[in-house]
Amino acid sequence: MARAWLGLGANIGDPSAQVREAVDRLNAWPGIAVVAQSSMLITKPWGKTDQPDFSNMVVEVETSLAPLELLDACLGIEREMGRVRDIRWGPRRIDIDVVAYERLELDTERLHVPHRHAHERDFVLDPLREIAPAVAEWIVGRTS
Repeated sequence: MARAWLGLGANIGDPSAQVREAVDRLNAWPGIAVVAQSSMLITKPWGKTDQPDFSNMVVEVETSLAPLELLDACLGIEREMGRVRDIRWGPRRIDIDVVAYERLELDTERLHVPHRHAHERDFVLDPLREIAPAVAEWIVGRTS
């Protein structure tokens, strides 16, 4: 089993409820068990700023899935919950990002771990520091 950290966010519909639903769906997915979750944060949008505030959190999962399989599970949950990808960094019902997978460094066309923008995003780092401070510092330290 491996440990991974996922960032969740939403800003349309009922964002806090949708993030909680995504956590439940992750926990029900074969090969994924949510073992820790941060507090929910309300944050300003990043990248595209003319949209509603986000509800964000980070979860730690134990998984038997390989990194790309975990990504596919996250994307599947997003689709099931009605995620539409039409505007980069735009409003969304749910977003689930693979922030880190163990201490693996992976850079493929489909997946970058640790997440390529995690070190720039307090809405990822703050909740990550709450549940996995060493992982947060590893991510930040890689870019120093």
